[in-house]
Amino acid sequence: MKWLERSRLVQKREGWFPTWRGWLAAVGVLLALALLVVGRLHPFLAVTSPVASDFLAVEGWVPDFVHEAGLKEFRRGGYKLLLVPGGPLEKGEPLSEYRTFAEFGAAVLRRYGCPTDVLRAVPAPKVRHDRTYASAYALRLWLEREKLLPRRLNVVTADSHARRTRLLFQKAFGDATEIGIIAIPDDRFDSNRWWRSSQGFRTVTGEAIGYVYARFLFSPPEELSAYSLPPAP
Repeated sequence: MKWLERSRLVQKREGWFPTWRGWLAAVGVLLALALLVVGRLHPFLAVTSPVASDFLAVEGWVPDFVHEAGLKEFRRGGYKLLLVPGGPLEKGEPLSEYRTFAEFGAAVLRRYGCPTDVLRAVPAPKVRHDRTYASAYALRLWLEREKLLPRRLNVVTADSHARRTRLLFQKAFGDATEIGIIAIPDDRFDSNRWWRSSQGFRTVTGEAIGYVYARFLFSPPEELSAYSLPPAP
């Protein structure tokens, strides 16, 4: 090895290396951090922070129990208009009589007793990714066309999707409108032990990944660059 030292290709160093106790302590710290993240992940995603507004939006794609809770919020909060944005339903869906999630969501709300005069379905275009942003973008265009763009808007959505929804709606509306968010608890799994059910694990981990993407890697879908609202009826 001396010829290697003389060639200055390598050099001898001394350093500190953990013992088995050190490795055990490191693993314990990492485990504690993991448990802390797991315990706080769902509350972080399922944020509720409403604003004072006359307008309420309920995402069209959400499960029925979220639509029902959204209608209760509409009645409780004294809103003037209930908006349902959403993109196209995929071909082959059993509910293909509805062309978009906006129309489907509005139909669910009518079934729960929402008056039609305060209910507006706002279809969004088909995009390959970031459908939440596309729905928010189409809603903003519709509100601008109707000269109804509010300074504040509350959005109702499903549980752990809430933080991502607020982020993408705020990106779509920009500084023109402050977005409030209302997360409806998901009755399909125990939010305090979401990792113990397949539904909870898939939902929360998927939304966590989606939020990281939306926060750090998001760019508006290319399909929206040439999008304009269909003519008003």
